[in-house]
Amino acid sequence: MVISVSKLSISIVSHLQGTMVKALLQDLDRFCRGYPLEVILTLNLPELLEFDLSGFHFPVVLQRNSIPKGFGANHNQAFGMASGDLFCVLNPDIRVSADPFPSLIACLSDPTVGVIAPLVLSAEGAVEDSARRFPTPLKILCKALGGCKGIDYPITSHELLPDWVGGMFLLFRRTVYQQMGGFDQRYFLYYEDVDLCARLFLSGYKVVLSPRAQVAHHAQRASRRRVQYFLWHLQSMIRFFLSPVFLQVIGRKVRKALI
Repeated sequence: MVISVSKLSISIVSHLQGTMVKALLQDLDRFCRGYPLEVILTLNLPELLEFDLSGFHFPVVLQRNSIPKGFGANHNQAFGMASGDLFCVLNPDIRVSADPFPSLIACLSDPTVGVIAPLVLSAEGAVEDSARRFPTPLKILCKALGGCKGIDYPITSHELLPDWVGGMFLLFRRTVYQQMGGFDQRYFLYYEDVDLCARLFLSGYKVVLSPRAQVAHHAQRASRRRVQYFLWHLQSMIRFFLSPVFLQVIGRKVRKALI
């Protein structure tokens, strides 16, 4: 299977992050010129953008929300406006210094791949733990008590097949995103990426991380500083652990281990 890309649609959601959005759009304008693309920019909170949206080689479709939406709802809304045959979920705090898409798109030529992500580095160049095994209550407790440290998957030059990848940069074929129904909008913030990767796993798709594509993540880590974000994180965690998706994933993993 060879993918013929007529257009790549990129969804970016801003929460008063206009400065970061401008820098990211400038990166895309500078480095990503190998194929047609469009950006759907959602302003989840009222803000004044201090730059010209027409100043890029790609169109930027602006969506202003009258009421703030959750992570999944915003990107699902953008997907409904997108016209590309590939759909990319991209955080505004991501920066690129080279075009990450060619190797990612090549990987999507494999019809068994449901989602592909690049290697995510911190602003200082350290590898972030964006590829992980599915969480469990026991593992969460272990981390809370100061254990279970380190990354789940050692990074090499080869593609990884992790359980799930972080939602700061995800690339899908349009048909797959549509088949899965996008993100579960019952997750307002956090764990929507875990849930979607779990549903891809249950549907027989692979989740892939390609170290050949690299991006920098200027992470905010709001859940570690603000009570509301911590509560959203906790609420989403509980929702996932009580969901049929989690129970099916654990059952599938246990059966596979016993074979």
